[in-house]
Amino acid sequence: MKPQPSTKVDAQGFERIMREHNRMLFRTARAILRDDAEAEDALQEAYISVYRSIGSYRGESRLSTWLVRITVNESLMRLRKARRASNIIPMEGDERIQQAVAQAEMNQSSPEQPETAALRADARRILESKIDGLPDVFRTVFVLRAVEELSVEEVATALQIPEATVRTRFFRARGLLREALAKETDVALSNAFSFAGSRCDRIVDNVMARIAALS
Repeated sequence: MKPQPSTKVDAQGFERIMREHNRMLFRTARAILRDDAEAEDALQEAYISVYRSIGSYRGESRLSTWLVRITVNESLMRLRKARRASNIIPMEGDERIQQAVAQAEMNQSSPEQPETAALRADARRILESKIDGLPDVFRTVFVLRAVEELSVEEVATALQIPEATVRTRFFRARGLLREALAKETDVALSNAFSFAGSRCDRIVDNVMARIAALS
């Protein structure tokens, strides 16, 4: 027998939830897994878990924070499986959420001259490389704080680490990036990790098809 969700969820309402949170949750999964396809798969599995357990959400934290936590757990589970397959020793304790990496992708909001576009592309590649080069302990915190602009409290709740740890890791991550990038550090951070409409549609369509199969 197929498992059933713990409470009735309106399909259109659930689709709205996905479309509202897709980009943030994809970025979160991508930060941990370092692979677009794996991040998409992890996010879809996380949504199925959300659908099945939506009745357990009591509103103690924001919905987005709850969704991030579920996505982090799913991504970390996949990361552990990959490590076991590669005979890599996992980190211990709260360090389970330290395997974060971010790849920055920036959308151009207006047409540019070829020379300017080339410079921006170069800056983007440098930014991607330097974020990838951050020590493991800082990466997920940086993505959630700098890119997604979650509060310290939200990040701490989502990653289940102390708020002081969030502040320390974020401060150090920014310092390392500033050392590496100087003025380029803050270029278009708000546009990093672009989330293409086709990816959003693909994730939503796949999850909705699986939800329909649960009925």
